[in-house]
Amino acid sequence: MKPASVPTLEQRIGRLRAEIDALIDARAQAVARESPGVPVGVIRNMLTAHAPSCSCAQYLELFAEARKSS
Repeated sequence: MKPASVPTLEQRIGRLRAEIDALIDARAQAVARESPGVPVGVIRNMLTAHAPSCSCAQYLELFAEARKSS
């Protein structure tokens, strides 16, 4: 039996960033539904602008704030 292939670090990072982007996009869509007329791209930028440019850090900061307000 052939051993299972272990994804490379680059592959794991790519998958993680795609998952994070999807979660941030979903949050931006939710805010956009409450803010008619404001483009979702602008909302996404506003959600992530105060966080570092790393998408992992953006996710942690954005969703830490969401947990605090819940």
